[in-house]
Amino acid sequence: MTTPQRRHKADETKSTHNSKIKVKSKKNAKAINNGFPVVGIGASAGGLEAFTSLLKALSPDLGMAFVFVPHLDPSRESAFTQILPRSTSMPVQQVTDGMRVKRNHLYVIPPNCNLTIANGILHIAVREEARLVNTTIDIFFRSLAADQGNNAIGVVLSGTASDGTRGLAAIKDKGGITFAQDTASAKYDGMPASAIAAECVDFVLSPREIAAELARIRKYAYESGYYLEPAGENTKEKTVHLAEVFRLLRRVTKVDFSGYKPPTIGRRIQRRMALHKIEKIDEYVRLLHHEGAEINALYQDLLINVTSFFRNPDAFEALKQIVYPAILKARTSSSSPIRIWVLGCSTGEETYSHAMSLVEFLGERTEVPIQIFGTDLSETAIQRARAGVYKDSIEADVNPQRLRRFFHKSDGGYQISKKIRDLCIFSTQNVFRDPAFSRMDLVSCRNVMIYLGQTLQKRVIPVFHYALNPTGFLMIGSTEGLLGAGSELFEMADKKQKIYRKKLVSTPMTFGVSPSAPEEAKEGIEIPPPPPPPDNLRTPIELQREADRLLLARYTPPAVVINDQLEILQNRGRTGAFLELPTGRATLNLLKMARPGLLFELQSAINEARKSGVEAKRENIQVEGNGHTAHVVVRVIPFRTPLQAQHNFLIVFELAAHETGDGSRAKLTPKPSAKIDQSERDKQIAQLKQELASTKDYLQSIIETQEITNEELQSANEEIQSGNEELQSTNEELQTSKEELESANEELHTVNEEMQHRNELLTQLNNDLTNLLHSVNLPMVMMGADLSVRRFTPQAASVLGLMASDVGRPIPRLKLKIDVSNLEPMMLDVIQKGQAKQYPVQDREGNWCMIRITPYLTLENRIDGVVLSMVDKSAFEDATAIKASNGKKRSLKKGGSREKPGSNKSDRDVNSEHYGG
Repeated sequence: MTTPQRRHKADETKSTHNSKIKVKSKKNAKAINNGFPVVGIGASAGGLEAFTSLLKALSPDLGMAFVFVPHLDPSRESAFTQILPRSTSMPVQQVTDGMRVKRNHLYVIPPNCNLTIANGILHIAVREEARLVNTTIDIFFRSLAADQGNNAIGVVLSGTASDGTRGLAAIKDKGGITFAQDTASAKYDGMPASAIAAECVDFVLSPREIAAELARIRKYAYESGYYLEPAGENTKEKTVHLAEVFRLLRRVTKVDFSGYKPPTIGRRIQRRMALHKIEKIDEYVRLLHHEGAEINALYQDLLINVTSFFRNPDAFEALKQIVYPAILKARTSSSSPIRIWVLGCSTGEETYSHAMSLVEFLGERTEVPIQIFGTDLSETAIQRARAGVYKDSIEADVNPQRLRRFFHKSDGGYQISKKIRDLCIFSTQNVFRDPAFSRMDLVSCRNVMIYLGQTLQKRVIPVFHYALNPTGFLMIGSTEGLLGAGSELFEMADKKQKIYRKKLVSTPMTFGVSPSAPEEAKEGIEIPPPPPPPDNLRTPIELQREADRLLLARYTPPAVVINDQLEILQNRGRTGAFLELPTGRATLNLLKMARPGLLFELQSAINEARKSGVEAKRENIQVEGNGHTAHVVVRVIPFRTPLQAQHNFLIVFELAAHETGDGSRAKLTPKPSAKIDQSERDKQIAQLKQELASTKDYLQSIIETQEITNEELQSANEEIQSGNEELQSTNEELQTSKEELESANEELHTVNEEMQHRNELLTQLNNDLTNLLHSVNLPMVMMGADLSVRRFTPQAASVLGLMASDVGRPIPRLKLKIDVSNLEPMMLDVIQKGQAKQYPVQDREGNWCMIRITPYLTLENRIDGVVLSMVDKSAFEDATAIKASNGKKRSLKKGGSREKPGSNKSDRDVNSEHYGG
């Protein structure tokens, strides 16, 4: 039998070729999922027992394909193909490269291999030995999510570490369903617990319960296919239900998902329907109405956060080659920070990757300030990003050099170093509703645009343009692109990595609150529609409109409606006998359209109606047009609608009663061709006199109006001058306030630097104190004025029996390992008198020791507690004897005495005997 290692080495070239096919397969998920679910099952230590239990409870004809990915010993052959057939009647095969998955088949990964799937075909490649953490499960789960979409199912069974967590998140992002073994039944709960803590698991069950749930999901979720995407007679109804889902989400979460791409939203909703055994979307809408928790669950599913450190490493190399040098070159001063905005930052990996990449690029130039902003819709993701704690599985994405430089090892994973965390600021933000950041050098929006519809993309692209500096850059995902105005606002800087440079054009963007449709009544309260009128009272709209048209045409006099600027708004009836379009530029001004003889009287009537606010009437106006004359009555009726502050006017034209008989219709009389007799001449003279008088009145009104206007203009000019002086005064005050603010800002900046310096000093002092307490080989306890414990040395914990939870508790209430009945009075006496004291005490084992109590002095020489220290009594007595002996010898030397014969030990020798040489 050929060993897997030899076969895999021979197929490395083929695997590399197939890995390229995997990327292309994402665009055609429906064609490659084969119509049945593919279940990926990952396990490590203790996983064989759990998987065997699952297989025994699993139906062999469920219509699913199963791929088992355990952690195997790379140096030994796998025996799973001999062991697993004892628990199932399904065919069990060890994967070979190019094997296509089939229904009701079980596939097992070979040793020392990474397994992927593309186009429904399994591919294997030799593992990289440089990596210490095994991420085989994550690798397969990610490829399964990309290839099978919502037909992917992920199961994590017993095992240590955290492999499989990121893979389950990827499956959930594509609309698949995820399982984890419950910690009670798992022999090792590291892998299941990691996935559960990451909130990417739909079901936490025992292996037997997982098998039952898989059977249920197969029955309810996959027999009907895609619920939200098929075309047909119910498409309109499904669109209505989908709009109701968006309305409920918008009401609860304040986020509008209606502009997102329908396939993305459809996968998420279909997934929630499958989890609740629902086949029709109208049933799911009813569930949303009755269970508010399901709305939040759907919202969290729509915000699936799938990311990793240094995703697409070539993009970060392009940043170092193109973007970062240009940003440094464009800096205006040495204090100008480099500002980066990362949208859709998820749990922070993308943001921290930018920070680490930029720090690596700057190298020794540590004086350059850096500000990186990470924003996301999910508050949960932002909280995890701020903590900066990640699982061991990041070793697959972060090389060892970066792990040593930018991470600290913590319990169960890694934490971003404080130096990098201080460069990043995280916040929740909805880019379509909240204000955008500004003065950015780089905006990174990867894995966001792909989920947005064209309408939202057109809205967000101007936001990016506004946020960037004139020399700023925009980076989007490699599979994304800029639509519409994107080509007008940005130019390509790197086509392969989709990096764009901002064009120096104005931003087509307005700010303000967008009006939204009013929300319906509270849930559960339906507003009934108004009752329809009885059948005998119903009148078709078309019939009513035709009757109105006939009445207006036959019995209504010609009229027009004008606004306060004399512009015609509406035309009623036939007004051609009174109005005509003037030569030259077209206009709807009433006075410019009035026929000869009508202008002055019409304007006079309008002015009168405007001043008085009541109807104005002019009679016996002679109008000429097209060789005809007519005597007309003009009525000007002012009116105002409730929503308007200015008047409108209704101008009604009527023929004199002697010409029409009833005044209902204008009939122009042709001019006589015969010679005008004397009476006709007199009539014309009277008419001319009347027109002249009317013109004089009109001119007088114009003069009066002009005088009033001049007075108003003079008053307005005075007010403007006064306002100008006030504005100048306000400007001076603002200038002074600006200088004060700049001064205050400078002071705050100085205070901030001083506080930072003091924090550094306090940190150093705290470190010194901590090291001092740990290095002093004496039991010491520091207590406050109320005798509560502040600090103690590690020796005090063992000698006195103190614990970390005792900090802050009064020491008289603690049960110590020494027998001191009057310890509290002794400490109070030291606080009161300010003098150190020593007392011999005995511990519970019968050993004697010496307690020394000294006052705790502040820098102001104020007593604020006591310091208790302990010394072994025998050592204390020996030291006292040595001191006394040394003092005696010195006194003898002063008195001229000599040492006794035979005594040749010096003081140094005596000290050596007592302290061990």
